[in-house]
Amino acid sequence: MSSENNSPQQNNSGNNGPQRFQPKVLLIYLVIVAAILTIWFANPGAGSNVQQLTISELVQAVKDEKIGKGDGVMEPDTSFGRDGYVIKGEMSRSALSAMNRDEFSSSDGPEKVPFTSRGRLTEEDFLLVREVLREKPSSTAVQDVLISLLPFILIIGLLYFLFVRQLKNAGRGAMSFGKSKAKMLTREKDAVTFKDVAGCDEAKEEVSEVVDFLKDPKKFQRIGGRIPKGVLMFGPPGTGKTLLAKAVAGEADVPFFSISGSDFVEMFVGVGAARVRDMFEQGRKNAPCIVFIDEIDAVGRQRGAGLGGGNDEREQTLNSLLVEMDGFDGHEGVIIIAATNRPDVLDSALLRPGRFDRQVTIDLPDLNGRHQILKVHSKKIALAEEVNLEHVARNTPGFSGADLANLLNEGALIAARFDKKVVEMQDIDDARDKISFGRERRKLMDDEDRKITAYHEAGHAIVQAVVDDGHLPVHKVTIIPRGQSLGSTMFMPKKDVLNHSKRRLLNQICCGMGGRCAEEIVMGDITSGASGDIRMVTKTARHMVCDWGMTDLGPVAYGENKDHVFLGQEVARSQNYSEATAQRIDNAIHEIVEEQYRRCLEILQEKRKALDLCAEALLEHETIDGKHVHEILDFGEIRSPIIKRDLPEPEPEELSEEEKEKKEAKQDEDKGGLAGDEAPAGAPA
Repeated sequence: MSSENNSPQQNNSGNNGPQRFQPKVLLIYLVIVAAILTIWFANPGAGSNVQQLTISELVQAVKDEKIGKGDGVMEPDTSFGRDGYVIKGEMSRSALSAMNRDEFSSSDGPEKVPFTSRGRLTEEDFLLVREVLREKPSSTAVQDVLISLLPFILIIGLLYFLFVRQLKNAGRGAMSFGKSKAKMLTREKDAVTFKDVAGCDEAKEEVSEVVDFLKDPKKFQRIGGRIPKGVLMFGPPGTGKTLLAKAVAGEADVPFFSISGSDFVEMFVGVGAARVRDMFEQGRKNAPCIVFIDEIDAVGRQRGAGLGGGNDEREQTLNSLLVEMDGFDGHEGVIIIAATNRPDVLDSALLRPGRFDRQVTIDLPDLNGRHQILKVHSKKIALAEEVNLEHVARNTPGFSGADLANLLNEGALIAARFDKKVVEMQDIDDARDKISFGRERRKLMDDEDRKITAYHEAGHAIVQAVVDDGHLPVHKVTIIPRGQSLGSTMFMPKKDVLNHSKRRLLNQICCGMGGRCAEEIVMGDITSGASGDIRMVTKTARHMVCDWGMTDLGPVAYGENKDHVFLGQEVARSQNYSEATAQRIDNAIHEIVEEQYRRCLEILQEKRKALDLCAEALLEHETIDGKHVHEILDFGEIRSPIIKRDLPEPEPEELSEEEKEKKEAKQDEDKGGLAGDEAPAGAPA
């Protein structure tokens, strides 16, 4: 960030103020004007009514005293030889009329008319003419050379400014290929500050200490503290890492440079390392300053892993970054703030204290964090009084800050589609469903497919409503296709899920098998619609057996999650259990899924009437809420009204009589001039 002394200049340019005039442009205009003047003087009298006289006519006019003394100039012209002259002057209209020039017989026009004459004068004629007209001395050799070379000089000058300067700029760009692309951010009126960042209070405190140190270093140095050399922020995408860096730029009173990790990566070897050195050189010149490197994993990946060699461009760039951050020379006064969502692939030498003294985790916001984030982003949204942001925060577990901002924006767009003045709670709920499960797709399905989908989703809803202990109630059930699925059963957790208990995991597996069990009970057949459910319950059961020790195999971790080779990890991984243990793991997983499948069948057979009522309601209304499912289980019917939203149809505009006549006339023209019954019928296809 630039200092306050420089900020007014930056603000003037940003406000479309007057820009500095370029001297190069002024010089080009001067050259153009000079060329025009040269052409003008090279053809004197161009554009005016100049009479051309022969030498004999001129001599006769002098003899007849038709040209006054001093009304002309004689100038030597070597193109006609040693005795060649160019004579220019003025003479009266009556004199020209006497020379049989009829156009000057009338008295209209100026009294005197300019003339010119070119040719050779004999010695006798020269003496006669010289008595009346003035003689201009002949030009010198230097003048002749300058006049002859002036057009070439003008052409060369234009070529220089049009082409040579461009080539020089291109050459300068090639020489600056290794220059850093870091941009110094300037102070703006609407800059992001720490007040605009919510949901990550701990991370904000960590970073704000760096800003406080820069503002008042003596406060920390008095007791022996030193400024952190680097701060690494990592966390899931959308949690506000870059936003927090923008807040630092808005709060700090020191220069702030911003660059992306991909800006160091180039095809040519050595360019990235040169840019790193140039970036730190800029930082030292502006010390103390802050340099923010976004997505540092693009350049800071672990060395010697994966498929790359030890001499590739990325590793040279990383080596240069390591040396500049904490090498022999050091980088006093340059503070590095970096952000990434892949800290596991960063090189260990980059993460050690002395380079990144602080590693700040920015995780997904909790309930209070989501509430604060919604308050920040709702300042520019026209919300209805009924909108409860705390309820919205409770209904959006797992949402990042970017997701919440997008949620409110989608809610505003949906409200605008329904011609509303404010955003209501229903709009935000629809926006949440759209973000979480995808947009509704009115896909054409026949009665059989709709029936299968209705019973499938009803099976999920009924089983979840029966086994749930209030932790994960049913929110909405729909047979309208969303995303990749033909139907959806949505749940709404009452709080953020931080731990998974065995009882609730078994309930999730039982609910996941509800769709397959409903198809088997009602249709007497099974379909491929449960493929996603089967993958989900199998994955959950495998975690219970291999990672969480929730079976008879005991609290032992079996196997590891395999990472991809290009994520900076080793290529091969060994299996840490025997084939006999693998067989026991498979049996344990199968036993968990099979047991919950039988449990699900028993629940649906017992609640068969509720299953049919729920499916019929879905076939009729397409979407029902979780409270309707509970009413079916408790009372055997739906008692609450089902609200269905439809887009308002635009009202037809009332046309005046004149507009109706114009419209009918246009329709007649489209029919080839025949109106009404006279129009011919279309040809059969």
